[in-house]
Amino acid sequence: MSEHLMVKSLFNLKETIAADLFEQCIYPWEVLGKIKDEILRIGALLSPMEYDKVGEDVWIAKSAIVATSASIHGPAIIGKDAEIRHCAFIRGNAIIGEGTVVGNSTELKNVILFNKVQVPHYNYVGDSILGYKAHMGAGSITSNVKSDKSLVVVNLGKLKFETGLKKFGAILGDHVEIGCNSVLNPGTIIGRNSNIYPLSMVRGYVPEASIYKKAGEIITKHSY
Repeated sequence: MSEHLMVKSLFNLKETIAADLFEQCIYPWEVLGKIKDEILRIGALLSPMEYDKVGEDVWIAKSAIVATSASIHGPAIIGKDAEIRHCAFIRGNAIIGEGTVVGNSTELKNVILFNKVQVPHYNYVGDSILGYKAHMGAGSITSNVKSDKSLVVVNLGKLKFETGLKKFGAILGDHVEIGCNSVLNPGTIIGRNSNIYPLSMVRGYVPEASIYKKAGEIITKHSY
């Protein structure tokens, strides 16, 4: 086991409606196969005074702003004060936190976005979890399937963690910043408060409070 990769090391669980689900798991990728059932469980408990149920298993907070051009498929929960912009495509199994921005032409599938996440411009986020106030720059994406279609393994130095998952994009800890047009390869995990340079191709584990410049060049932040 590695504490660096654990749920407790990556996220403030007070910043997601799905806290109960995370508390049942040690590693965050264990959550990915349970998102659909958790949405249905939570959705049944949401107050109709605060959330509208629309379509098939889609709950949208009354205070959320949703563009008429957005396409939303359930099951999904869109939290209070979230903003779903022009031509966003939510393909299902999505928990979108309070105050989160899902931008123009951004596509989501099987994800949990903690509160105040920003995926505002041309992002693809699939089979992934983004922590509190994580931000993905324009054009940055999560790649969620390996080219050889084999099961995703998380690499932490010489340690390898078998996930048993064919589809697993990236895990971003709280306050992570992803530079524009970066690609996060399957099984990427980025620790809290880290920055990824634009145009990066990232795989494996990036430590907490780091700046990722390129493969083999990761420096520690002196303050954050």
